[in-house]
Amino acid sequence: MTRGLGVTIDRVRATDLTRIAAMERQCFSDPWSASAFRDLEQNPRVQFLCARAGENEPALGYVVAWFAADEGEIANLAVAPEARGKGIGAALLDAALTHAERMHVSAVYLEVRDSNQTARRLYASRGFAEVGRRRGYYRRPVEDAVILRRTFDSAVVNAEW
Repeated sequence: MTRGLGVTIDRVRATDLTRIAAMERQCFSDPWSASAFRDLEQNPRVQFLCARAGENEPALGYVVAWFAADEGEIANLAVAPEARGKGIGAALLDAALTHAERMHVSAVYLEVRDSNQTARRLYASRGFAEVGRRRGYYRRPVEDAVILRRTFDSAVVNAEW
């Protein structure tokens, strides 16, 4: 559990899933399904965290990261529209990157819409750099995905899964 910015970052609970699925629909034009989030909850290779203002408060944002071998991926990160601009996205990303360092990964990847300058600035501030593109990857509207990577200098492969 991490505290700061007036929020707590902790593992997602079953009671958070309805709010997270609703937030996903608010934030993305091609949202993940509620069942996709339910499937993540118990997966040991997935770090599924949310930010909330207090113990019994609803989720204000969430991050999904998964890890395999010596690599990780930030698969999803969102902050409720009414909670944006307060550092919650950065806190969620930092929590996922801290976990990646503990897992001794060599690199973490993510994809972001080419036009999402706010997210791209956040990722750049945490050491992510562009390594590729997926042309026409996003639907509604069709847009390229920019592939970003952050490497970790002191990574050691963690064979304990």
